[in-house]
Amino acid sequence: MASLRDTLNRQGLRILIGVGILGLFAAHMINVFQLDFMKRLENIAYDQRLVLTMPNTVDDRIVIVEIDETSLAKEGRWPWSRVKMAKLVDQLFDRYGAYVVGFDTVFAEPEETSGLAVLENLESTELAKHPDFERHVASLKQELDYDRQFARSLKGRDVVLGIFFADADAAGERPQAGVLPPPTFTSRTFAGRNIPFVKSRGYAGNLPPLQANARAAGHLMNQPDGDGVVRRVPLLFEYEGNFYEALSLAVTRVALGIEQVEAGFPDIGASESYTSMEWLSLGGIRIPVDESVQALVPFRGLQGSFPYLSATDVLRGNVDPAALKDRIVLVGATAEGLLDIRATPVNPKYPGVEVHANLISGMLDGSIKENPAYAAGAEFILLVISGAVMAVLLPILSPLWAAATTLALLVSIVGVNLAAWKYANLAFPLTEGVLAILALFLFNMSWGFFVESRGKRQLANRFGQYVPPELVNEMSIDPRAFTMDTRSRDLTVLFSDVRDFTTISEGLSPQELSDLMNAYLSPMTRIIYDHRGTIDKYMGDAIMAFWGAPLADPEHARHALQSALAMTAQLRRLRGEFKSRNWPHIRIGVGVNTGTMNVGNMGSEYRVAYTVMGDAVNLGSRLEGLTKVYGTEIIVSESTRSAVPEYAYLELDRVRVKGKDEPVTIYEPVGVSDECDEETLERLIANRDALEAYRGQDWDEAERLFKRLSVACANGRFYTLYLERIAHYRQLPPGKDWDGVFTYETK
Repeated sequence: MASLRDTLNRQGLRILIGVGILGLFAAHMINVFQLDFMKRLENIAYDQRLVLTMPNTVDDRIVIVEIDETSLAKEGRWPWSRVKMAKLVDQLFDRYGAYVVGFDTVFAEPEETSGLAVLENLESTELAKHPDFERHVASLKQELDYDRQFARSLKGRDVVLGIFFADADAAGERPQAGVLPPPTFTSRTFAGRNIPFVKSRGYAGNLPPLQANARAAGHLMNQPDGDGVVRRVPLLFEYEGNFYEALSLAVTRVALGIEQVEAGFPDIGASESYTSMEWLSLGGIRIPVDESVQALVPFRGLQGSFPYLSATDVLRGNVDPAALKDRIVLVGATAEGLLDIRATPVNPKYPGVEVHANLISGMLDGSIKENPAYAAGAEFILLVISGAVMAVLLPILSPLWAAATTLALLVSIVGVNLAAWKYANLAFPLTEGVLAILALFLFNMSWGFFVESRGKRQLANRFGQYVPPELVNEMSIDPRAFTMDTRSRDLTVLFSDVRDFTTISEGLSPQELSDLMNAYLSPMTRIIYDHRGTIDKYMGDAIMAFWGAPLADPEHARHALQSALAMTAQLRRLRGEFKSRNWPHIRIGVGVNTGTMNVGNMGSEYRVAYTVMGDAVNLGSRLEGLTKVYGTEIIVSESTRSAVPEYAYLELDRVRVKGKDEPVTIYEPVGVSDECDEETLERLIANRDALEAYRGQDWDEAERLFKRLSVACANGRFYTLYLERIAHYRQLPPGKDWDGVFTYETK
């Protein structure tokens, strides 16, 4: 007991800081402040649970009649005539026997294409005095009043129309169009409960005759989260103190033959502090809602979890009646031009009408996840208990036991959360608890960094200027395995250089030049470090780095190539920042070569450095210089290409560089092969054919292919080079024994 007390006393500051970290997460949970990144992570965690547990089945109780591209092409642009909409309703009920029809659209404006307005204007002209005019005008009005015809098609049928509410937080006018249906609940229903309903500042309802003849109407609004993704839908929308049901709720209610929705509140006995609504009831069906009376959308799977039928096929009678008989039918737009596409956890382009279908299906099945207001309180208690255990235990445990304890706690929390999700249908938050545990663990492990063994500090002193701290940490596991003595190893070297640096430097003041180089070299160094590289040296504007030492890296060629690609991509991003600071446009060349090199401490009695030397290093430097000749950003050797075969490469040439007799084939990397588009792959094939013709001295065919490539591709310098060579070889043929290699006499 005394030993434990002494340990706790020694670790008092560490425990206190751990409690402080726990307090930060607790403050976030009770809304003292909000951390946006935690909200984003929680959304990601929710989406992953949803996607992993979706049934991925098709529910044929609900059929979507889609206004798709085919329907628009055959029936004309949207909106369609009300006569056509009346025919669609008649077809659905009379021909196909649909059970309930819901419209994911609003009919707020009168029909303007029928000619009725023209006829009414004629009544005020001299033509109205004609004896036949009055006799025919009444019947013509009946025929041309398409809105009335549509209304008659709705009468006596289970049709649910859509209504639209304007965002209460948006600026501008308070729109009012058409009429609203009777509210689901009136302003007196929830008096004194202080429920944060989603509110509206205006609406677009349906024309009075349409609303009067429809069975019901429901709002079409969803409520995207902060990242723009639709995960929930308000089942009740508040407007001027009254509350209106969602389209999905209205369709389900009509399908079940229920007249009134009931609000559900927990039985809290004498307590009056908890006033949140937790569910809505349709007869025996209980629909869980969150504190804002929103329901989580129970996505069944990817798009197509419900049968789709084209609206034009329904209108023209080209559908199997069995597909619609006694089905709930939702009519909605899926054509992208009609702007009813939503971002959802299962698809960034998801038809809004299928969101309603998922909710209806979930209501009928009772599969909507519960996310009650008390969920945050339950997570808070769990966070405090688990966090307190971590804050006290980790400082007194060994690293191995600390890791085991953390893992056990994480598995327990995630396991309980997933069990609640799957078996109790509860969508409890997950991220805060997991992040708090991880933060406490990382803090305690970081604390140990400052009291690591002497061997680790010595290793950092020797190699810290060359490699990132992450690699030093790996090396510290067995410091004796690393030495700075020179040895021969298979490595990959990278050289990068800023083009026309002398000209650039002459146009800048010393301070500007220093700032520019810092802004350029820092992110480039970070990229090399992130890919496990070792910085050899900076040579003014140039960087020399290598991979595979001091820490062995079986994938050194791949990491070097990835670094080269990341450096050129980063430079493109930096150019915008440089332009805003009136700095010059910077271009770089990068050469990468893989081969046997000598690595270790080299120098003189006055100064030594950990570096690489050898023919393979010299070749890497020459490749960087050749980027200017071929107009490319990156050139790699054939040895690097062979070591990283999953990338696609554009063959540039076979060359002899200065100081090396053996020819080498050089390439430009274009990306991962599996990710290359068809156009890129075709270009690589055409480039290969052109080079074969060139090396076979078929100058006409080579010229034709290179000219075609120069038109299709951005790198005109590369193909112009070959066209110039062809013109030269036509005048001075290289001879029958020519091996296709171009020899460079300069560096």
